[in-house]
Amino acid sequence: MKLKDFSCLLFLLFSFNAIAQTHISGVLVGESGEKLSYVEVYNTSNGSKTSTNKDGVFDVVVANSGTYTFVFYKDSFSVLEQEIAAPASDLVITLNKITNLSEVVVKNEREKIFALHKLKDIEETAIYAGKKTEVIQLDKLTANKATNNARQIYGQVVGLTINESSDGGLQLSIGGRGLDPNRSANFNTRQNGYDISADVLGYPESYYATPTESLEEIQIVRGAASLQYGTQFGGLVNFKIKSPSKKPIEFLTRNTIGSYGLFTNFTSLSGTKGKFSYYTFFNYKKGDGFRPNSDFESKNYFANLNYQFTDKTSVHFDYTHFDYLAQQAGGLTDQMFEQDPTQSNRTRNWFAVNWNLFALRLKHHFDNDADFSLQLFGLDASRKTVGFRPNRVDLPDSGGVRDLIVGDFVNWGAEARYLKKYNFNGNSNAFLIGAKYYQAQNTGIQGPGSSGSDANFNLATAEFPQAPNQSDYKYPNLNFSIFGENIFKLSSKFSITPGFRYENIKTQANGTYRKINLDGAGNVILDETVAESNIKKRDFFLFGVGLSYKPQNGIEFYGNISQNYRSVTYSDLRTVYSSYAISTDITDEKGFTSDIGIRGQINDKIRFDSSVYALYYNDKIGDYWTESQGRPIILRDNIGTAITYGFETMIDWSLSKTFFEQNANLSWNVFSNVAITDSDYLKSEAPGVKGNKVEFVPLFNIKTGTSVGYKNFMSSIQLTYVTSQFTDATNQNVASSSISNGISGKIPTYYVADFSSSYKWKNWKLEAGITNFTDNKYFTRRATGYPGPGIIPSDLRMFYTTLEFIF
Repeated sequence: MKLKDFSCLLFLLFSFNAIAQTHISGVLVGESGEKLSYVEVYNTSNGSKTSTNKDGVFDVVVANSGTYTFVFYKDSFSVLEQEIAAPASDLVITLNKITNLSEVVVKNEREKIFALHKLKDIEETAIYAGKKTEVIQLDKLTANKATNNARQIYGQVVGLTINESSDGGLQLSIGGRGLDPNRSANFNTRQNGYDISADVLGYPESYYATPTESLEEIQIVRGAASLQYGTQFGGLVNFKIKSPSKKPIEFLTRNTIGSYGLFTNFTSLSGTKGKFSYYTFFNYKKGDGFRPNSDFESKNYFANLNYQFTDKTSVHFDYTHFDYLAQQAGGLTDQMFEQDPTQSNRTRNWFAVNWNLFALRLKHHFDNDADFSLQLFGLDASRKTVGFRPNRVDLPDSGGVRDLIVGDFVNWGAEARYLKKYNFNGNSNAFLIGAKYYQAQNTGIQGPGSSGSDANFNLATAEFPQAPNQSDYKYPNLNFSIFGENIFKLSSKFSITPGFRYENIKTQANGTYRKINLDGAGNVILDETVAESNIKKRDFFLFGVGLSYKPQNGIEFYGNISQNYRSVTYSDLRTVYSSYAISTDITDEKGFTSDIGIRGQINDKIRFDSSVYALYYNDKIGDYWTESQGRPIILRDNIGTAITYGFETMIDWSLSKTFFEQNANLSWNVFSNVAITDSDYLKSEAPGVKGNKVEFVPLFNIKTGTSVGYKNFMSSIQLTYVTSQFTDATNQNVASSSISNGISGKIPTYYVADFSSSYKWKNWKLEAGITNFTDNKYFTRRATGYPGPGIIPSDLRMFYTTLEFIF
């Protein structure tokens, strides 16, 4: 299909005339008659949200005359649900003040709103109808937020596999459905709606993770997000930072101490004055890690500035600065891990990140029930690493030259969205059209690092002129895309949402590398510089469709199928390890994802989401061991066609609402999160791969737990159980040689348990907990490069205590 065909379609869709509009308006007051500003107003029929102005006035546009159910919420007031017949004006609605403001009461009130808010079919200028979506509400969690403990934070998100590390949660590595978790590279990761990874197409790894203490919620949309947010098979992860306080100024500080020298400080300042609002935070972390040579220190600053020109037009600016320095203890062989998982034989390995994110967003609401948003965003960042990283994990570091790799990322982009709601055949429909432009000018160098043991990230070419693995590359990538979706409501209960995405991609790798070969005595027998210019241009369409059927309030059957695509990254074009090789004809990955499920709530007591899914992966890129010139190496190539499929279910049951409904001071929930996943390589030209299981696919991935609260005391306990998984396509159970020892083999079955608690008194809150309280020794990753290579042990038992103060 040609672009001009889409132009005709867009013209027809835009030509829907605005119909006569129906209004519901009024004012919110307290029991004493005082006007209540910034009350949240939810229309439960379509999930739309607005708020009262500073004078307590609200005005909501609805499609037709009739009766609508609205929910009104403001902190310290009881949630009010009320039916209103449209049209209506000059309404006076009264909210009752809550006299008992214990943590449990506040939590229960917020849960009522969360149930309404959780990623509705339409959110601002985005469509989620028919997609598998999950939202993590951070206020509801009793967890170790200071170190971004991913097991607890993502405990109720089904099917996620997690690479754990001991760096205080500075990076997030999540995967799922057979996708490598490393630095969440198979998700499109965003903060407040804009990209935060190094290079969306060329290097989609996330070296920055928004601190959990700053978050309002985390939004996750699985593979069908490919049409709106990019082509990644994993889907979207969006970190939504807290909104500014409605008070003129609000100050919060949290200080955490923990095992192994952990100290963190999180301090935020926010407020609203007239049309201007702001939210800013500073986050400092340092620690020693539970292994030698694993200390870290980080500083993170964020500022959000907003100006509301009118009730319909606003502008928002974000700036993020993040830098950290970490020593890397390296990987272990299987024998070293069994002997002592806390040991390290690497004392000279260092890693540094400097991240600067910029974003400017304009939002406007049109009178004809349409919304427009334009977001400009940019990144100026670098990551540097230096160390001794041979392919023999157990080889002692005798000093001398280290391997230095430096990457600089300079990119910017713009994304525009227009969403129009319109009435057709008596039902409310919605059309979304958008476009994105993205440009990157990134560079990467590799060469000899100094012979010292400090964090020196300067090239030492003069000291080691004939060191191996020397290269200097530029990666000027370019991407332009157009996307659109339309919700067609065929009845009040059933909708179909087709969509498309057009992608135009240009991926380049231009530079030079030095080939230096030595004989057995260490003499140079080859020294030549090779120039490369690798350019890949392509354009294509992706299509998808989602279905939604809501037979009754609170229950939804959903299904979707969507094409996916993953561009080769410049890590796939240029090798950086001596034991690592890349196929010369490696190409992009293609496939699709599909979900069929049921989700909803039963009597406000049970929340659930159960589904079956399939992910079909053609030309899947992966690693497998082979031989080159008589020595074993890891080859990165298009391995073949793979499929992962399974059953995922999450159930959250409120025991307190079921058995102790009269006790407003008690909160007691239990949850069960189960993913049963299988996989197969359907075909492959690589030896010994066809019929194997896909990497990073545990058969059972289970998280279950309970949270209990009474008045101002809250606590939670969670158990995680993950069965074994392969780490390479050849399905090696154990390493086949001394070179691959620690790098290849299974990740064994493991379990881990965590406990957290909190107590609030006036403006103070005390939190404490124990992660991995059974002190289980396990690992979740076999690294092929950073920070190893080898087994990266997970944290042992760790204690933490946090003191929070807010005014």
